[in-house]
Amino acid sequence: MEITANNPALSTWIKGAELTEFPIQNLPFGIFSTIHSSKRVGVRIGDFVLDLAQMAAYGYLTDIQIDHSVYENEFLNPLMRYGKLAIRSLRNRLAVLLDVQNPTFQNNSAHHSALIPVTEVRMSLPVQIGDYTDFYSSKEHATNVGMMFRDPSNALLPNWLWIPVGYHGRSSSVIPSGQSVIRPKGQLKIDENSDPIFAPSRQVDFELEMGFITFEGKDLGQSITTAEAEDFIFGLCLFNDWSARDIQKWEYVPLGPFLAKNFASSMSCWIVTLDALQPFACETPIQQPEVLSYLKFEGLKSYDIELQVAIQAPNCSEKIVSTSNFKYMYWNMSQQLAHHTVNGCNIRCGDLLGSGTISGPTPDSYGSMLEIAWKGTKPVQMPDGSQRKFIQDHDKVVIRGCSQKNGIKIGFGEVTSELLPAY
Repeated sequence: MEITANNPALSTWIKGAELTEFPIQNLPFGIFSTIHSSKRVGVRIGDFVLDLAQMAAYGYLTDIQIDHSVYENEFLNPLMRYGKLAIRSLRNRLAVLLDVQNPTFQNNSAHHSALIPVTEVRMSLPVQIGDYTDFYSSKEHATNVGMMFRDPSNALLPNWLWIPVGYHGRSSSVIPSGQSVIRPKGQLKIDENSDPIFAPSRQVDFELEMGFITFEGKDLGQSITTAEAEDFIFGLCLFNDWSARDIQKWEYVPLGPFLAKNFASSMSCWIVTLDALQPFACETPIQQPEVLSYLKFEGLKSYDIELQVAIQAPNCSEKIVSTSNFKYMYWNMSQQLAHHTVNGCNIRCGDLLGSGTISGPTPDSYGSMLEIAWKGTKPVQMPDGSQRKFIQDHDKVVIRGCSQKNGIKIGFGEVTSELLPAY
């Protein structure tokens, strides 16, 4: 049997790993620290984090053409600069070492200190994000928003079916799972017949998204084709693009989102490689009218990733408010990256591209409270008897995601954030 990380027949000697969302077929990358060590690169296997700096020091990674110094870094960027083939070789080498049939690492208990229980680590933002672009690629979400705020019979704007619409967000306010979000303040237009007021947002919302992280792209002036796009994608994370709907409604004409979006965006701490997700590639929804030539693609470019959003009020059990799937997206990642670069815009190592809100065809699969509570007309009933139209102070929003097939579950962990009161 060929030992590659994606082999479904692989089994690991790490006890219980196959029962988690981090089996040997996953091996996602992240940045962790402990009370004994500074930030460094780790790989998740079951309920353990594999310390790659220790593994390199023990001599297990000498056949991988990656300088060992990159494993002792506070971000994944230096490792990602080695590119897709090097990362693939590293994951495959780790799969060999973790394979139940291989005694090399398994029988050397003196080196098992490189396996650190997840309960003993602190996870950090995994990537030093250079630029952040957020797309608007769910047809269901765009249609729902158009029905609420524009003509219901012409919900989609004329350009939506022709281009993957996006905007340039703010990378400085992207935060890791576990970090709280402060309720933003801004201008609100409460009464259409009165002047705006300055106040804390009353309509803070989550947006269920996936994000993908790029390798180093091409030079300025060159473009990436849909056929090449996946060679430039390192991996995916769960993403919550926090939004203040009342601020957004007043400010977004004519240039789009600004203060309503850039106060915080939360991402999960484990980056699941695109290689690990290949078994879950699937068809992209039918696109009509036929797309322009640079947006055409061949093969399976969408991914079957089951997604869930829950709200947990203080001293209360959580309420699942959305069950969706990444495969619903009208525009796939290859098209997004091709469109982003078609004008010669350069993508750099560590850039983050958000999918846009992921909404499915039914109300239980909508990806924001704006849609779930339908602009406040259908409040969500919470387990403690309270209602939610939007997110309230001290609510926690939890997003989870995984792909499942043939008994293998590839997961991302979760991205969790608590909303704190405005200052």
